[in-house]
Amino acid sequence: MDPLRSFRLDDRVVVLTGASSGLGVGFASALAAVGARLVLAARRSTELEQVALGIRATGAEVLTCEADVADPQRCRAVVDVAIEHFGRVDGLVNNAGVGLAKPASRVAPDEFRRVLDINLHGTFWMAQACAAVMRPGSAIVNVASVLGLMAPRFPQAAYVASKAGVIGLTRDLAQEWSGRKGIRVNALCPGYFRTDMIAEGEAELGDTVRANSILGRFGEHEELHPALLFLVSNASSFVTGTTLTVDGGMAAL
Repeated sequence: MDPLRSFRLDDRVVVLTGASSGLGVGFASALAAVGARLVLAARRSTELEQVALGIRATGAEVLTCEADVADPQRCRAVVDVAIEHFGRVDGLVNNAGVGLAKPASRVAPDEFRRVLDINLHGTFWMAQACAAVMRPGSAIVNVASVLGLMAPRFPQAAYVASKAGVIGLTRDLAQEWSGRKGIRVNALCPGYFRTDMIAEGEAELGDTVRANSILGRFGEHEELHPALLFLVSNASSFVTGTTLTVDGGMAAL
């Protein structure tokens, strides 16, 4: 058997959150390129439809659903869309997230709660909604961050707390669902990639990356996609509860 076939997602239905910008745009294209049928979710409906149009032009089947993952009802609505149109959910990529680079002493309660509501709580609500309909052999990939594994070089208390929480949540869900339900749950921890989230401080951040990682540069989006496809596909059929770091060697230092 050709081992590369195990990375294919032909006819599998994958839900992707945070699909309107940043890493999510590339994730959507990568999933479609290996045959996935997609349900894309995000808060910004106009941008989401633009992403979907580009992917449909390649011949892929794509649905969209406006959703704030901090709302459990909207997470269930995304799953309802998938079931109504495709009749199944085989994969979930929990990618929705926001950042907050601000000294901890100046973070307001509402700011801290909002980051956790989207990054951590939203990851759980979406996983819970999908797991309710997933069949054995399905996969959940929670997009965390290398900052959930190490101390950042600048203040991001809410973001770091949320991503460390996602890693811990991933381990628990794997323990609960992989053996009993046959649903694998893993975390993907990207390092620094150029996205809208880091655009404002990219120059300063670039100096930090060069000084504090083995490869000394930002990652290219295409360097992250194979790791995502590994975790969501049958290529990782014996992998669950783990954290796959793609960070240019930042966490190793």
